[in-house]
Amino acid sequence: MIPNILSIAGSDPSGGAGIQADIKSISANGGYAMAVITALTAQNTRGVQAVQLLEREIISAQIASIRDDIRIDAVKIGMLGNAQIIQAVAQALRGLEAPIVLDPVMVAKGGDRLLAAEAVDALRQDLLPLAALITPNLPEAADLLRVDEARAKPAMRDQAEQLLALGARGVLMKGGHLGGADSPDLLLHSGGADWLEGARIDSPNTHGTGCTLSSAIAAHLGAGRDLKEAVTLSKIYITNAISGAGDLSVGHGHGPTHHFHAKRN
Repeated sequence: MIPNILSIAGSDPSGGAGIQADIKSISANGGYAMAVITALTAQNTRGVQAVQLLEREIISAQIASIRDDIRIDAVKIGMLGNAQIIQAVAQALRGLEAPIVLDPVMVAKGGDRLLAAEAVDALRQDLLPLAALITPNLPEAADLLRVDEARAKPAMRDQAEQLLALGARGVLMKGGHLGGADSPDLLLHSGGADWLEGARIDSPNTHGTGCTLSSAIAAHLGAGRDLKEAVTLSKIYITNAISGAGDLSVGHGHGPTHHFHAKRN
């Protein structure tokens, strides 16, 4: 049975991140993709030019429509924008017996803030406790915890433990911001801690990597795989998607990953 995976996120008209990336990633990883849009953006590979958040009522109505009719096997949550939307999404998902992957989208790669600073408390209080997995990069983890950004593995482990203590059942700390030749990720959950090592890929095509990775994880969780296997398979997928992005020619800034790299001729 193909799993039904719901993405709740903003729209990226350039196709590299947001809902568009989620749909591609879910599809490439064997899921049937559904989408609830939280925001419209004007953005491209060079940055974000404008953002229009949707009203919480239409976001709640979108989720209700899906829940009323379609089995949901997993959920990925991305850009939410403000505290009102966070609270609406949390309320609409309560009682859902499906794993939720929370990608705490806060700042775009170009530096544009996509989550109001005053909304961080709502994210911590309302959504973290619902998450089977939260997937912050190092700046996002620091923002959530209001601490300095981790600069080494011990600090990554300490911050992951703090996020776990806030209620998430699993934390994937993405170490791409550490610098150096490697890009280590840390998966921390009730079963223990696993370092997922990987060589850093020198590529400008990294637009939407967080969206793509978290959606792939949701697709694998929805198919019934355990957390470690889902994350491991998804890390392999995003690595190959970045490596294969040279086949694309999209924009003049941070290009997208190649979601369907496995189908290259």
